[in-house]
Amino acid sequence: MQATRLAIPDVILLEPRVFGDDRGFFMETFNHRDFEAATGLHPDFVQDNHSRSQRGVLRGLHYQIRQPQGKLVRVVGGEIFDVAVDLRRRSPTFGRWLGCVLSADNKRQMWIPEGFAHGFLVLSESADVLYKATDYYAPAHERCLAWNDPSVGIEWPLEGIQPLLSAKDQGGLPLADCDTFD
Repeated sequence: MQATRLAIPDVILLEPRVFGDDRGFFMETFNHRDFEAATGLHPDFVQDNHSRSQRGVLRGLHYQIRQPQGKLVRVVGGEIFDVAVDLRRRSPTFGRWLGCVLSADNKRQMWIPEGFAHGFLVLSESADVLYKATDYYAPAHERCLAWNDPSVGIEWPLEGIQPLLSAKDQGGLPLADCDTFD
């Protein structure tokens, strides 16, 4: 597994080894020992999630102010633009974002640690997104950062389309009004 620390160093792009031939491919999607060796991290994953969305769906930017979740995100069908926003006030990258294309074809995974908001935009006809989480879903502690907050300035690859948002995501707050982490 190759691990690359991104512009926000706590967010890591992971590229697993893929063994392919004319029959198809095989890859290990997670191995705790290899993940630890590649990243220096020791996550304790307690929940696996799977979402399917159509083109133009924008999910996020979600986080839990208590019971924060680290997430290991991958795509098994289609393609997304995956985004993390640093919400740790004491971090030198507070309020900054980064995004990566994750797809079934490139097989990349993105580690998003606790203290970040997470969201994605579906670029393909549909996308199946799987992610492992380090804590359980806690709706009472869930928060939503506005996907289009100009103070964060995420450059979503919308190409002139209006994103499809849930009611919850339409009500996301600007960073200045969000609960954040110490």
